[in-house]
Amino acid sequence: MRPTVIAVGGFNSNSGKTTLVCELLRALPDWEALKMTRGHYRSCGRDPHACCVAHLLSEEPVVRSGRAETYAPGKDTGRYWEAGASEVHWAVVTDAQVEAGFRAALARVKAPGVVVEGNSFLRSFEADFTVLVARPDVLQIKTTARRVLPVASALYLSDAGQGIAPDTRARFERWWSESGLAESAPALPVYTRESLPELTERAVRARVL
Repeated sequence: MRPTVIAVGGFNSNSGKTTLVCELLRALPDWEALKMTRGHYRSCGRDPHACCVAHLLSEEPVVRSGRAETYAPGKDTGRYWEAGASEVHWAVVTDAQVEAGFRAALARVKAPGVVVEGNSFLRSFEADFTVLVARPDVLQIKTTARRVLPVASALYLSDAGQGIAPDTRARFERWWSESGLAESAPALPVYTRESLPELTERAVRARVL
């Protein structure tokens, strides 16, 4: 039987995905974590060596596991360890390797569940619980996140610990409606830092479904 999978995706870069992953790991101390990183040859548009993962890409997906291979202070995978993950995996893949890389990493999970950071693997895999993270002051959504919206379980509005001003929340809600996103995910429950315990409880319940 496969482990329970909680997916944490984001509307865009720097949305607060890793912070939420760490919050979930603190509530699930026996769970593992998986970081999905898509890379592209010459993805930086200049020198391919300038990309942080271009040098790791190969003909097969690259999956690293264990503290020795995944812990680095300040990096996402390092933060997972510090949040209490029992094991951390890092899959580095090209667009064509997303499914194979995810399944290879998932096969290494020994815990009852895993929290996965990433959007793209959801094109070929249905997670038990999927939360998308958005910054209410950034009114943008990338294509991979838009595709995930119809299967999302929850939306989390991140605030970097500073709270969300009422006018910012109102602008986000107008944009959500006017951009057609509300039609893609009608009645999607929305959570903030103040209601994070409720979101965590919902995610925890996913492990017994």
